[in-house]
Amino acid sequence: MCGIAGFVESPTVATPFGAERRRALLDAMCGAIRHRGPDDEGGWSDDGVGLGMRRLSIIDLAGGHQPIHNEDRTIWIVFNGEVYNFQELRTQLEQRGHRFYTGTDTEAIVHAYEQWGSAAIARLRGMFGLAIWDTRTGTLLLARDRIGIKPIHYAEAGGRLYFGSEIKSVLCAPEVQRHIDLDALDHYLSFLYTPRDRSIFKGVRKLPPGHVLVWRDGRHRVERYWEVPAEETFRGSEGDAAAGLRQVLTGAVRSHLVSDVPLGAFLSGGIDSSVVVGLMAETAGARVKTFSIGFDEPAFDELEHARRVAQHFGTEHHEFVVKPDAIRMLDAMIAHFDEPFADSSAIPTWYVSEMARRHVTVVLSGDGGDELFGGYDRYLPHPRVATFDRYGSKPLRQIAALAAAQLPHGARGKNFLRHVGRDQQGRYLDAIRLFSADEKPDLLSDDLRQQLSGPDPERILSRHFDRFAPLPWPSQMMRFDMETYLPEDVLTKVDRMSMAHSIESRVPLLDNEAIAFACSLPAAFKIKDGRRKHILKEVAATLLPKEIIERRKQGFGVPIGVWFRGNLRELFADTLLAARTLQRGYFQPAFVRMLVGEHLSGKRDHTLRLWQLVVFERWHQQYVDASSATVVSPAAADREVRTQIEQVTGLPHSEPSLPLGARGVAR
Repeated sequence: MCGIAGFVESPTVATPFGAERRRALLDAMCGAIRHRGPDDEGGWSDDGVGLGMRRLSIIDLAGGHQPIHNEDRTIWIVFNGEVYNFQELRTQLEQRGHRFYTGTDTEAIVHAYEQWGSAAIARLRGMFGLAIWDTRTGTLLLARDRIGIKPIHYAEAGGRLYFGSEIKSVLCAPEVQRHIDLDALDHYLSFLYTPRDRSIFKGVRKLPPGHVLVWRDGRHRVERYWEVPAEETFRGSEGDAAAGLRQVLTGAVRSHLVSDVPLGAFLSGGIDSSVVVGLMAETAGARVKTFSIGFDEPAFDELEHARRVAQHFGTEHHEFVVKPDAIRMLDAMIAHFDEPFADSSAIPTWYVSEMARRHVTVVLSGDGGDELFGGYDRYLPHPRVATFDRYGSKPLRQIAALAAAQLPHGARGKNFLRHVGRDQQGRYLDAIRLFSADEKPDLLSDDLRQQLSGPDPERILSRHFDRFAPLPWPSQMMRFDMETYLPEDVLTKVDRMSMAHSIESRVPLLDNEAIAFACSLPAAFKIKDGRRKHILKEVAATLLPKEIIERRKQGFGVPIGVWFRGNLRELFADTLLAARTLQRGYFQPAFVRMLVGEHLSGKRDHTLRLWQLVVFERWHQQYVDASSATVVSPAAADREVRTQIEQVTGLPHSEPSLPLGARGVAR
């Protein structure tokens, strides 16, 4: 596992970089992502090109120094990730006459490219973000794995294309500006994260999952090499499906255990991570190390369930309890995302990664199980909505939508009427959005709204349903999430929070073969009589006791709402009610004050919205204000926040007392 960075110059660039400038820029770009690879640094440059990397040594510890090249040094690569079929590829390539000088998976990619060109990327089984420079044709190839486990960002500026595993590397280039993409901000406010092919910065883009970027002579094109299957081709019985799935998952876990350094697993106590740990225990040949996070709030704490699974498989189990003062690491966490990211489950992911790194360098996780096998509550109809549909009709839906549009913010029943007034796709998008389209006029300033140039974020995401229209509705929802929520939220969170602590996270449920088999299965095998993850639970039944399998899903939630009303209410009062925040011009101050007041008084639960606004403001302070910050008197700022709290709540302000740390326990 590594972090990569680099650049290429157009032949017509006015002032080409000299050798010293190339080295200095590569050093800066790689230094910005040292946390991704503290073990080694490498770079290679020539006229008009530079490739750099930071390495976290996992395989061939002594011989895996990057960049790596082919026999005659005409093809160079920097690579972040793991390729699990590299031994098979190596055998094929050696039979075709290729000669290897390392034992790494990285070198297998170089020779695969030499043999098959860009078509080699589709042959890779693994997770990766990579860059290949072909000196023979002056071509740069960037590639990202199928489902988006590993990231790649890039920007064009000043006749050059810059790239990196993280945006912070790209921002090292002085030509790349930090202007905010307001349409990306609009998307963030709707769905917690920025779009799949853009970023919060106007000039910086993400390479989407399953795509390659090919650059030559100052021009680039982005091409898709893989997409989520749109057909359910399995024709066997349910028993055949369960047996086949167990075999596929066993193979995936076994392949993900290849490592020259210690490894373990994240264990939540849910079905996905428990199945992964169970299969590890069967195949690893050694006692598995497991790591779990809990909270003092019982409604959010899963340690007891994780502990039972650990005991069942006899793992070396480690636990950590997160307390409200965990938010003290918020600014550090934001710095690792580089852009606003408001999934609060990043907090426990940060801490479980920090804990695991004391013991191992590689962890396996159960991410992807919900999207592949139908695990989310939203995949089942809500009882109230089902009742409405039973007695309602299309005209009644239209009436409900009209009524919702007329009701003011906070009116009782407004959200329900808006929801039932939409079609299936509209309801799904409504269920996963934070600020809806009819709330944006109250939230966004008039100036910001006038500058928005793209379509509504819901319309952008709704296009992901088009290709899956022939499938049953549950399958459409799962595949929609595979193309949106999974790579842009779940996998982004796991990559940044694990890499922040220099630990590699592997996701065997998202192995190529596991994805292909899961997508081939009919929806009826995944959600059966209201039982979510039915087919995966049938596999789990061969590994786990029934009481673990059938317990209610909890999810990786965080008690942010409880913390906001208690010990941490200053966190967002400090952040959202300060004059600097209210006067930025993005949001309407009256609406922000109203959200804070309603939440603190207990009238409404705005936990996720407040968290989202807090994250954006703290990000803005780090990434936009940093070079031109105005120093404000701490005493004046404190007085201002105290006054604002009393104004919006009608309650006297009192100083909170924060616990002095979280407790940790190993079992």
